[in-house]
Amino acid sequence: MQSQFDIVSSAATPPAPPATALPPEITDLLRQILEVQREQLTQMQAAAAAHDTSARWRALVNRWRQDYPELPDACKEALPILERAYGGVIAALAEELRQQGHEGFESEFTLQDFLDRYGMRLGQLGNILNLVAPLAEVSSQNEAS
Repeated sequence: MQSQFDIVSSAATPPAPPATALPPEITDLLRQILEVQREQLTQMQAAAAAHDTSARWRALVNRWRQDYPELPDACKEALPILERAYGGVIAALAEELRQQGHEGFESEFTLQDFLDRYGMRLGQLGNILNLVAPLAEVSSQNEAS
């Protein structure tokens, strides 16, 4: 089965309408909108820069590059060790909770004993990880550059 299509194209395109000047009110309004958008962009850029924590760590490394040149690489090497230790403490905590079941925290003594054994270690390891990880990330960014 065959079909035939005839396409007729017009070589002449319709003329573009003549450009008309916008009233001054519209021009002023467009100018104001553009200015507000520029201000919003400036504010968003400032907010993004304020929330860029890796920039803060990069600045720290750059300030102390001469005194501690090995700091980012040392943090990069230490990070997996710290993460493994943190995971080990969490695994031990989870295993103990699994063995104790629902009765594990029925007395004030058992709850306090549990917190004494795990709370301080997890809190301190978590804080250390939160300090070392960004410095290790700076090391990775320096390698990528």
